[in-house]
Amino acid sequence: MTEVLSNEQVASYRENGYLLLENHLPESILIEIRNEIRRFEEEAKGMTESNDRLDLEDSHTPEDPRLRRIKLPHKISEIMRDLMYSDLILAPARDLIGPNLRLHTTKLNMKSAGYGAAVEWHQDYAFYPHTNDDILAIGVIIDDMESQNGPLMVYPGSHKGPVYDHHVEGVFAGAFVPEDVGLNPADAVELKGPAGSISIHHGRIVHGSSLNTSESARRILFYEMMAADAFPIMGSMTRWDGIEDYNTRMLCGEPTIAPRLKDIPIRIPQPQPDVPISIYEIQKGMRSRSFRTIGKKA
Repeated sequence: MTEVLSNEQVASYRENGYLLLENHLPESILIEIRNEIRRFEEEAKGMTESNDRLDLEDSHTPEDPRLRRIKLPHKISEIMRDLMYSDLILAPARDLIGPNLRLHTTKLNMKSAGYGAAVEWHQDYAFYPHTNDDILAIGVIIDDMESQNGPLMVYPGSHKGPVYDHHVEGVFAGAFVPEDVGLNPADAVELKGPAGSISIHHGRIVHGSSLNTSESARRILFYEMMAADAFPIMGSMTRWDGIEDYNTRMLCGEPTIAPRLKDIPIRIPQPQPDVPISIYEIQKGMRSRSFRTIGKKA
């Protein structure tokens, strides 16, 4: 028996690798999250470089603070931590990958009006390969998401295909150009929806998002998780500080020390570039890009 998803929704996720649940969260939670974001924007005033809490836009200045990511928000915001453990987030995940769930990471990606950074096409699984791919990301849509403000886009069904090479000249670059591997840009789907909706995407699905060219913010809070029996492959970018620490990341259910193995393609995200551990910085290693950057044409 599923908790919140219909059998049709589960079947659609299995086939296409994504779901969009509109108006899933109450407005009261969105108001609390937006208030938290304002608190972090105030913290960014006066900063000259990113730190372990806040990732700054390239166009950031201390006088005009611009954030592109709040790092690990569940560790620095009680509001976002409580939401992570709620059934609003965990119930649909349990319906898709089972009752025993372990946290991989959290992040709040911010695309402010007119300059929010693009994220090049990639697969999450290329960054953190595991023994099986019962891995997903739940995105809390904080602002109405339309075509102009850089919504998440996915290639339906690509979670069942290969893990593409995300390297440039032998160094992990965290992205690739879909046309180079035979994917047709016309097949990409935008995951648009009103604030309070959630998106769910499979760890192997090809996805990305363009620059925000609108007059509206586009902010999305990601909770990334996996089945408890999915263990990181050596060379993965998953943090590993021993089994005791790993078990503190259980979101619900019971941990295990018996990895489940699945015959799936794997690439190791090594060697790493000599840049800060940030998808935005890693993707600067791309020689050609699919999306415009600030002040540049595609």
